[in-house]
Amino acid sequence: MAKKILGWVILTLLLAYIISAGIWAHAEASRNSCKGIKVQIVEANSTDSVTRRGVMNEINRYPEKIVGAQIPSINTKKLEQYLKTFPQFEDVVCSFTTSGHLNVKVIPMVPELRVFEDSASYYINKDGKKMASKASFFVDVPVVSGNFSETFPPSHLLPVTRFISRDPVLNKLVGMVYAEDQDNIILVPRIHGHVINFGDTNRLGEKRRALMAVYKKVMPYKGWDEYDTISVKFRGQVVATRRIKGNQKPQIVDFEERDMEEATLPDLTYTENQN
Repeated sequence: MAKKILGWVILTLLLAYIISAGIWAHAEASRNSCKGIKVQIVEANSTDSVTRRGVMNEINRYPEKIVGAQIPSINTKKLEQYLKTFPQFEDVVCSFTTSGHLNVKVIPMVPELRVFEDSASYYINKDGKKMASKASFFVDVPVVSGNFSETFPPSHLLPVTRFISRDPVLNKLVGMVYAEDQDNIILVPRIHGHVINFGDTNRLGEKRRALMAVYKKVMPYKGWDEYDTISVKFRGQVVATRRIKGNQKPQIVDFEERDMEEATLPDLTYTENQN
């Protein structure tokens, strides 16, 4: 009888142990599961919210479960390699915090230009690296188009677009930049009526002064529709091509650069660029 009682006691203790172990294992599993994802952007800038949203979009497409999965089962190196395949990220480091959250530290690629080439559209960063123009990564940057090649990449235009962005007058004036070639960089104003041939990427300040002088001294008298092209590519002069009227051939009008002091734009009516 005593042995039978002892057996029941042992069986009861064993069942209690199994139940306790199960409860402990469940608690441990809960403690060791991924509680959520935190995205840390290195070198904070105005595109942080765009980058953070883009990171989460790509993680949501990751084929393996992350949130709620056991931390030891999550391969952070594999996740890093997955995220690094996207050109929007310069570098990615994944690690777990003591609170059980996955911390994703991202060094983003910062777009400087949006390029339209043939039927394609993409961004480039300061080094000319391409980034797909996906809706989740839309950034408001200067727009360029042109006849680009390996010897004449879009990054060649960066000195011009940076110069325009830093200049409060040109930044309001210019809607986009079109490059026929490296010696004929065309600024397309928001003002209806003409385009500006800026030539190459040299002497930008001098060309800006020449353009402002024409806007101040010539356009108020000739009108904004008198010329279809204003070229400041040549040193010491501005060449304006008259708009074709009927069968009349275009004329070239030279304005010698005299007294090219800084000038401000007159009151202008801006139109939305349709390109």
